[in-house]
Parts: sequence; structure tokens; C-alpha cells
Amino acid sequence: MTRYDAVEAGAYRLAREIPLDMLSPWREAVRPYFVPGRAVLDLGAGTGLFVRAFAEWFPEVSVVAVEPSADMRAASGLPMLTGDACAIPLPDASVDVVWMSTVIHHVRDLPAAGRELRRVLRPGGVVVLRSLFRERHEGIGLFRFFPEAVRGLPGFPTVAEVADGLGFAVARLEPVGQVTASSLADKASSVRQEADTLLRSLSADEFEAGRERLRAAAAVESGPVVDHLDLLVLTTVGPGASA
Repeated sequence: MTRYDAVEAGAYRLAREIPLDMLSPWREAVRPYFVPGRAVLDLGAGTGLFVRAFAEWFPEVSVVAVEPSADMRAASGLPMLTGDACAIPLPDASVDVVWMSTVIHHVRDLPAAGRELRRVLRPGGVVVLRSLFRERHEGIGLFRFFPEAVRGLPGFPTVAEVADGLGFAVARLEPVGQVTASSLADKASSVRQEADTLLRSLSADEFEAGRERLRAAAAVESGPVVDHLDLLVLTTVGPGASA
């Protein structure tokens, strides 16, 4: 999995963390899996956005966070374990849900990760992903202002590549809309090249040109910025399994 340094961790928290009220569609999307008494692993927890969200949304669920980057862990200010998808520092059959938010494209050895996920999951457990998939990127407004960012799409897996690589079955797949900024002006002020995998594929000139397009649009357009990421739920049994 990708490791982030202190600069990138700081940029990530500034550019990528979203107020919890803007994330409310995700609360409803994952509610069927966050049943009171269940244990959840936030794998690749970053700066802890969803650790904090789950504590507020689902106080009767226990959450353990695992993150490979020491700088991300430090930036979070939260207790986190050191580990990654191929080396999860938890006992066998210890969690009911593995949550991975914008993480799966960083995992280079999917079969090894799949073995670890099956090891730590209890019978009937699920893997719940919040992610961009290569063939399902139409809901990302970033490309409107940074069209060259499509060069970064090959670095993202398809749904089938993830499910087959991990060795799990697809139980649910749907886009979830969320407000990622209160306005284009706010988006323009917070966008950071080093905090986004797609934007890191741009040259400095391409990034600056995109930011100028974003600023120009912000001068004439109002209203919140809504983007869509996919919710993908994977199980060790066939499609249609109950949560």
C-alpha cells in the first residue's frame, strides 16, 4: 500500500476530509452492516475521517483502525495500529466488517490481501469499500476541470479485478453521492495536487491550468459540489447474501 509522508498527510487532511454532515449519505449506505455489537476494521484509515464518523454515527459498534503511514497516524491524533492489507495486525476471525475507503487502488497484491481479509473476518463477515473504479468514473467532477487526470485511471482497478483478485463475491454495488465542497470556490481553495492520486499524474502546468478552470467556474456557478464514489460490498459467499 502507498505510504504518505508528513507533507502529503497534511495536504490529505486539508483537501480530502469532509465535514460529517456532508458524508451523511454514506452513513445510510453502510448502516445495514454496522449493527450494534459488531467489530469493524477501518483498513487504511488515513487521517481518521471515518474512524471519527463511525464513532458518532454508530456508537454501539467497535472500530479498530489500521494505517501503514506513520505520518498519517500522527496526523489523525487517534489510536491506530501499524499494518496494511497484506499484514493486518489482528487475530484470526476478529472482525465482522472490513471498511476500506479510497484504499483498494493502493493495494498491489490483491490475492495476498484477500487471504488476510478472510483470515481476520468472522463467518458471514463483509468487506465494504468506498472507491473509484476504473470503468465507473463518470460521477467524479474532477475530470471537468482537470481532463488530463484520466491518465491516472489505469492505476485504479475495475470492480471485477478487485473481486476476483481478492477472491470475494460482489454482494452490492451502487454509486453514493456526497457533497465534497460547499461550493466550487471552496473546492478551488482546498484542492491539493499531492493529496489526490489522479491529480498526482498531472504536470505542474496542467494542475495550475485546471485550478484556473475551477476558479473561473466558481466565479459564475453557485451551489454545493456533489461527487459520486461507489459502494462495493464483498462477501465470501455468493451474491445476494444478507448483511
